[in-house]
Amino acid sequence: MLKRFFEEEDAIGTVEMILILVVLIGLVIIFKTQLTDLVNKIFKTINSKATSI
Repeated sequence: MLKRFFEEEDAIGTVEMILILVVLIGLVIIFKTQLTDLVNKIFKTINSKATSI
């Protein structure tokens, strides 16, 4: 019974997904201001180019 329990790998995918999400959320929290500035610059560029067309 213990051997089957340790050989079962169904939950490993779930654990990996949770760890990836935690890392991504952590990166967003750490670089929040930089990401906000980058997005704002991109939208300003898009708006300025759109008015010239």
